[in-house]
Amino acid sequence: MLRTLLAEYGEDDVVIGMSTSFNHDLELESIDLVTLAGLLEERYGRRVNLAEFLAGMEFDEIIELTVGRLVEYVVWSLKTTEAG
Repeated sequence: MLRTLLAEYGEDDVVIGMSTSFNHDLELESIDLVTLAGLLEERYGRRVNLAEFLAGMEFDEIIELTVGRLVEYVVWSLKTTEAG
């Protein structure tokens, strides 16, 4: 999904790891997170709600958000909905 998003900017050769930050490393903006939220919803349905996840964060936490933290949230969300 990130590759799809980054391809729009011609950034398809960027190295992405768990510690990669959306803001500093990938230079994504808030509108890009909205696009990512849409991609996540297309893939996982309402089980993964990025807007809700971000709403529970302070501004600084959103700025420092890493791929790893998002992956942890997605895994947690999927496990929670499967168990419920």
